[in-house]
Amino acid sequence: MEEKTYKTMGGAGALNIAVGVVALVVGAASGVLLLISGAKLLAGRNKILF
Repeated sequence: MEEKTYKTMGGAGALNIAVGVVALVVGAASGVLLLISGAKLLAGRNKILF
């Protein structure tokens, strides 16, 4: 019984690490895209005429 628990915990730990890495990469990529688009919006606001 202890061996099964040990293997289950190992698999869950590996899965948590993998999901954490994916979340980190996706978060960093979306942050960079938001910064770039925000900078473009701020730079282009001088060209708007009302």
